[in-house]
Amino acid sequence: MTARARLTILYAALVLAAAALLTTLTYLLIRGNGGHRTSVIMLSPSPSGIPPLPPSIEAVTLTDFISQAAIALAVVTVLAAVLGWLVAGRVLRPIRTISATAHRLSAENLSERMPVTTPADELATLAGTVNGMLDRIQQGITDRDRVLASQRLFTANAAHELRTPLTTMRTAIDVTLDNQPGTEELLAMTADVRTAVEQSQRILDGLLALARSQAGVGLRHGVDLADLVATALDGVDFTVRADLRPALVCGEPVLLERMCGNLVENAVRHNCPGGRIEVTTGTTDDRAFLYIGNTGPLIPASTVDQLRAPFARGDGARIHTDRGIGLGLSIVDAVVIAHGGGLTLTARPGGGLQVAVHLPLGLNEGQRVRSRTRSVQPGAPTRTNIGEVSNGAG
Repeated sequence: MTARARLTILYAALVLAAAALLTTLTYLLIRGNGGHRTSVIMLSPSPSGIPPLPPSIEAVTLTDFISQAAIALAVVTVLAAVLGWLVAGRVLRPIRTISATAHRLSAENLSERMPVTTPADELATLAGTVNGMLDRIQQGITDRDRVLASQRLFTANAAHELRTPLTTMRTAIDVTLDNQPGTEELLAMTADVRTAVEQSQRILDGLLALARSQAGVGLRHGVDLADLVATALDGVDFTVRADLRPALVCGEPVLLERMCGNLVENAVRHNCPGGRIEVTTGTTDDRAFLYIGNTGPLIPASTVDQLRAPFARGDGARIHTDRGIGLGLSIVDAVVIAHGGGLTLTARPGGGLQVAVHLPLGLNEGQRVRSRTRSVQPGAPTRTNIGEVSNGAG
């Protein structure tokens, strides 16, 4: 039995019960007032001798009342059933619309939404709730598809990067052995194979570092970003302008060291001859920051965010060598996210890239290490005091 039929029966039953109760009460009242007897009222003749009017006789019997009440009760019940059927259909119309819309929805089509009726009654609330649920489902499917697409792209890129050195090794071996090589040719082949093996090792190390960064932070310690950056800058063959003030954070030292090393390595690799590197560390009210920028070719602003993706090396306008595997900024991004920080990439107007890292402070203000100044050594940048050191490239 449909909901409409059940509502119709319910409406008719309610009307029938109310009418039967009213009839019963009326019956009891009439019976209590003597309605089962016949009452005759005679009018006396008037004193003037005018003949009296015909007598008015009111006769009420319980039998007649019950029969007429039964007929009226049947008529009212039928009318109630008809009206109940019509009213139930009108009330259930929004539910039928919601049901029809739900039947049309599928995993491939979640764009349609339930109509929200007025006024804002329970059915409108139901439609809004279903629409909200569909929005969350659609967003979840979109996020899932984005993640799956990203994973497929990452897998394809990783396979390509690993296949390239393997192909190089295979080609070097085949070409050398086909020509009856001598000692000199074998040594050249060995050098090519060694270079390809080192490239494969760097790719695997980068993939492991990326996976470890994405797995989250393990045991945390207090780490000063200024010390990590100063260590990474040692031996850099570029003009370095450094302002390294204490920037204490709480994190995993190995990951933070890899983050700073990747940023410095990225600034060196994608620089230009005679270029420079600018590094600043310090703290704000509740954050430690690390800013590092480098000179270099112009980078289109629309492609900057793409550099976060694994194996991204730019669109060809940037300088990159065979040493790069395209995982540097991906690892930095993963480390920053694992430590609850933020990473911002900005293309510099004159060329090059500006990277800003913000991480939560690891110690209270009273526990921070005071600024220290160290002397400038050949091949090392200044510490805390702003200065420039040319290490041979500038």
